Amino acid sequence: MAATLQGKRIAFLAADGVEEVEYTQPREAVENAGAQVELVSLDSGSIQAFNHLDHGKQYQVDVTVKEADAGAYDGLVLPGGVANPDFLRADPDAVRFVKSFFDAGKPVGVICHGPWTLVEADVVRGRTITSWPSLRTDLTNAGANWVDKEVVTDNGLVSSRKPDDLPAFCAKIVEEFAEGRHTA
Repeated sequence: MAATLQGKRIAFLAADGVEEVEYTQPREAVENAGAQVELVSLDSGSIQAFNHLDHGKQYQVDVTVKEADAGAYDGLVLPGGVANPDFLRADPDAVRFVKSFFDAGKPVGVICHGPWTLVEADVVRGRTITSWPSLRTDLTNAGANWVDKEVVTDNGLVSSRKPDDLPAFCAKIVEEFAEGRHTA
């Protein structure tokens, strides 16, 4: 039986430079499972997605990270793209928002370059995680156990490496969001 996310609210935290498919496919999976999704970003208006280095579509922001209340959400997704997490990790409000999900034991999905923001939030120490290969040193220096696998789950944290991993990533985030809070 497929997991249901009826009644759950999931935040997608992204900024300009988000890898489009890493935003759209997980969002579609979570919405198809019944969740309400909101795009949280640094500024109001819209964000510019990319398909590798080519411009993709723009997506309307629902709420700024400064105004967003992490307590109102049941889970968080951090899509990748190179510029997106770099902008997020430089914003204190975004870093606090991300950290609050870990402090509350709420499930988080992160893919590709997305873990850069987790490093800044200091939430990977002692966790097993995967990512785009170039983040390996950053993650291990932050205390994570980095592995090269399609999808990794560690106490509510779901991580994947790249767009090719999206089917496994999407299935696993839906499962973890359905399970809810995780206590360490």
